[in-house]
Amino acid sequence: MRKNASRTPSRRLARIATLAVIPLSLLGAGALVSTASYAAFSDTTSNPSNNWAAGTVELSNSSPNSAAFSASNLKPGSTGTTCIAVTSTGTLPAAVKLYAANASQTKSIGDWVNLSVTQGTGGGNGSCDGFSALGSGASVYNNSLSSFMNSVTDYRGGVGNWSTAGGSNPETRTFQITYTVSGDAPSSIMGGTASVNFTWEAQNQ
Repeated sequence: MRKNASRTPSRRLARIATLAVIPLSLLGAGALVSTASYAAFSDTTSNPSNNWAAGTVELSNSSPNSAAFSASNLKPGSTGTTCIAVTSTGTLPAAVKLYAANASQTKSIGDWVNLSVTQGTGGGNGSCDGFSALGSGASVYNNSLSSFMNSVTDYRGGVGNWSTAGGSNPETRTFQITYTVSGDAPSSIMGGTASVNFTWEAQNQ
């Protein structure tokens, strides 16, 4: 009797353990079925290779490494003319202005020198052969050299009305620059000197 009594609990425990495993297995299978039943169709579309690149504003001139003028022994009535071609190769539209940079003078010589700047086409690199002034708006500056050196000193105060279109085609404008020493220039300017950089600057619009 003791042997049977001792076996009976063991069988009951074994049955319980077996039955306990079955529901867990069923639950696991149910979870798989549930997940699979909620799968969704999907699709995508995209617009590829989007890029951004800045445009450019670029200027060059026909005499970048030499002075437009190197005049000496000036006297009342002395005059000289040169032409510089300025070319825009920028891709953006821009407004171009002319102004003075690194200007200096002695004995106020610039008060007695008239500076005239005219814009047009043709000529350049120091030669005005073939230069033709614009039909309208040709005059860029016509006043004393001193006024140009002292007042026209940056882009904001610059002179000129050239607006470039931008794009892939270069655009060129020629500037004819003429100086004339006044016939009334006094002896006090003898030995006087003046120096200036003609500077063209373009800013996109």
